[in-house]
Amino acid sequence: MLIKGFENTPIVPGEELLALPGFWAAYLMWLSQTEEYDTFLYPFGVDGADADAACDALGNEDHWPVFRIPFGDRHTAVVVGRNCPDDPETEYFITHPEWGRHGHLATVSGRQAGPGLSWDAAAVVGDALAQAGTPTALAPHLAVALLADHPLWEPAEWTLPAASPLSASQEPFLGILHCDGYMSPRCGTRLAQGITREQSNRLAHALGTWPA
Repeated sequence: MLIKGFENTPIVPGEELLALPGFWAAYLMWLSQTEEYDTFLYPFGVDGADADAACDALGNEDHWPVFRIPFGDRHTAVVVGRNCPDDPETEYFITHPEWGRHGHLATVSGRQAGPGLSWDAAAVVGDALAQAGTPTALAPHLAVALLADHPLWEPAEWTLPAASPLSASQEPFLGILHCDGYMSPRCGTRLAQGITREQSNRLAHALGTWPA
């Protein structure tokens, strides 16, 4: 497979890994940094060997898994596991076939950057976790831990940029939320650099942050 910026890396489609019994427990293991977070992973009820096998597949240095989530108007959210031996990281970005480069969402590594998305999706993520095998009664608690209580960065405020009568040609592209978190790639900048105003509007419509 080919993704711009990853031409000389061993990336491979990762969607088939979703079928591994220990996938979700292994994938979310990076959140298990305290005893509190450990308790949220137990409900997956996976065998230790299955979790280890999934961890090995996700961290394979010779095959970097890529997960693609298509959404509106041919946009795709992409998750890449950069399994470099000395400096592994996970990158999150948005692509579109008409763009010259990616829209950076977040990076989880020693040089982490985020948050990258603003949406309040506890109910949606809770339902997805239940479908992945988490008991229904416990899925909402795990969803909150993933979205709100995680240890990577502090909660942030999201706002739409305001048009200024003095900005003239420098008027910001409207519709794409900006983040006030200093670690976020979306702090005071456009989500995707180098795209046109029309492309930005289409992205805002696809994200649901701007009326169609």
